[in-house]
Amino acid sequence: MKISVLVDSNTLALRYFKAEWGISLLIEEEKHKILFDVGYSGIFIENAYKMNKHFWDLDYLIFSHAHLDHTWGLSELIKLFTQATMENINYKIPTLIAHPHIFLHRELGSIKEVGLMVSEEQVKRHFNVKLSIDPIWITERLVFLGEIKRKNDFEAKIPVGKIDGKNGKEDDYVLDDSALAYRSTEGLVIITGCSHSGICNIIEQAKEVCKEDKIVDVVGGFDLLNPNRHQLEGTLDYFKKLQLEELHTCHCTDLHSRIALSKVSNLKEVGVGLTLNYN
Repeated sequence: MKISVLVDSNTLALRYFKAEWGISLLIEEEKHKILFDVGYSGIFIENAYKMNKHFWDLDYLIFSHAHLDHTWGLSELIKLFTQATMENINYKIPTLIAHPHIFLHRELGSIKEVGLMVSEEQVKRHFNVKLSIDPIWITERLVFLGEIKRKNDFEAKIPVGKIDGKNGKEDDYVLDDSALAYRSTEGLVIITGCSHSGICNIIEQAKEVCKEDKIVDVVGGFDLLNPNRHQLEGTLDYFKKLQLEELHTCHCTDLHSRIALSKVSNLKEVGVGLTLNYN
């Protein structure tokens, strides 16, 4: 499996890509091409082209969750496909995989729109849509983890704004926040967006779904932005026990948390232009 970082808040030194607050990863596995999140704007397309990547043979688009820094680039992908039609460029119709809450309206304080801006009806014009709370195996070794069970007492305890529910606006605990897991020859690789459901909860679910306890790497956001002491200490204690070979934390993880994580794991730099390979 190959992971190419298309969007992050950082770029690699001496690599002149564009960065923004968001995340987008291109995953290539068993001749399948999977786009995991699309960032906030269209820079994932610009960066992909600079890395000699394109989306005409994209098999899957997977959303970790609905927040704007992960989904607002979707309109640019639809625009790209529309232009391809105009220019008689053949392309695959990808399958979009996400949690059923992906299309629900969300707001955060005075910000009235922080969720997916493209309607379900519009999305279905351009993608095959598969929504599920249960895990979905994408290849024999790569799986979408579905709705994450929240088992520990230190993660996913604080709502992130409001979401439209059956009874009107409700506290949003981002139940749609999910992740991917890959069964490498050495153990599991976990791929996350923001980890609003809790990075430790995500890893535990990956272990359960994949029936594998060894974790070799975690790539993505950790939802550690000014975390309270209980959350950070719980996370650090958990990662001490994991004994990871490497850790690639990026989006949605502040400097203080990264420094703390570097003391318990082999923390590596992440930025746009990075490519990671796993057997």
